[in-house]
Amino acid sequence: MPRLRLPLLLLLPVTFTISVLLFLSSSPPPPPPQPPIPCGAAPSDATAGRWVPTPSPPPPPLYSQSCPFHRNAWNCLRNGRRPVAALSWAPTRCGAIPRLDPAAFLAAARRRRIGFVGDSLSENLVVALLCALRSGDGGARKWKRRGAWRGGYFPRENVVVGYHRAVLLAKYTWQPVENSKPQSDGIMGTYRVDVDIPAEDWANITKFYDVLIFNTGHWWGPDKFPKETPLVFYRGGKPIEPPLGIFDGLKVVLKSMSSYIEREVPSTTMKLWRTQSPRHFDGGEWDHNGSCLSKRLLEEHELDSWFDPRFGGVNKEARLVNSVIQEALVGTDIQLLNLTYMSEFRADAHPAIWLGKKDAVAVWGQDCMHWCLPGVPDTWVDILAARILHYFKQGEG
Repeated sequence: MPRLRLPLLLLLPVTFTISVLLFLSSSPPPPPPQPPIPCGAAPSDATAGRWVPTPSPPPPPLYSQSCPFHRNAWNCLRNGRRPVAALSWAPTRCGAIPRLDPAAFLAAARRRRIGFVGDSLSENLVVALLCALRSGDGGARKWKRRGAWRGGYFPRENVVVGYHRAVLLAKYTWQPVENSKPQSDGIMGTYRVDVDIPAEDWANITKFYDVLIFNTGHWWGPDKFPKETPLVFYRGGKPIEPPLGIFDGLKVVLKSMSSYIEREVPSTTMKLWRTQSPRHFDGGEWDHNGSCLSKRLLEEHELDSWFDPRFGGVNKEARLVNSVIQEALVGTDIQLLNLTYMSEFRADAHPAIWLGKKDAVAVWGQDCMHWCLPGVPDTWVDILAARILHYFKQGEG
């Protein structure tokens, strides 16, 4: 019987299939999918995300209204305000934000110093951090050395946290008009701003801290410096000509101060710049019945109408200043700590009328700028702590 011979072309597909199967069977299995980058580890980004209900029952705050580091005007619970909603920030570009473990953080920060320089929104963040860390060291005590406006010392791990009040960052001084009489244009005096000289409050601490967090922006407006008492900008001891408006002056100061930081702060120091904290005045400015008694969060589609400078609202300051900050930091090793977007949603979390002082609202209006504590700045603390811990860990590698 003749041997059956198959054409070579018919055998090729079978041979190829067998080879592929043998290759796949001998290949290692594909690696498991990588978990999201943990927040705080470069290049993670906790900026984008949304607020979600904290799983029930929510963990208790790390501190109470009796914290000795607290500031009365932000102690909303003591002042009669109901607790802020229990919400957590859920980032979309990195894993869950780890909640601060005060004892572990202090242990990692042993013998280190963490400094903040800026205005009262930095102080708002500092108070939240101090109160949280105190739960990890019952022996914590107030600390106001080196020109600090507020601070804490944590003896268990020999850690210092200090806040230096420097609302413009640059040096500024009051210059009254001669004979204390207003001029014909209504000017009662001017504030001289030396754009190339840092404020004395922080000029001498650039080498004292291991971590420095800067901010400025909330004082750069006509509510703080009206036309009767304007800012006048100097460089090299002489007035800048032609004179600068307040926003152009801010640009020059930011560029000058960031250069000073680059020059004077050691390269081994972690340098962060906190972006603006948004305000939530509804219906007018703080002195024109602006209010923030709302109990709801803003929706994402509402944010631009509240904060985009193109719409000219009373809360446009944050995004406007942020654009100048980002421009000033180009080419430096100062990292942005971006807390603006997540905070824009939280129209529900300001002290408003619960200020703890009689007639405060009648004099100053509602506080729709600072934040209740406990509150939103506790999330800021979690993000900041993760960034700092990652920096410390890199230094140990």
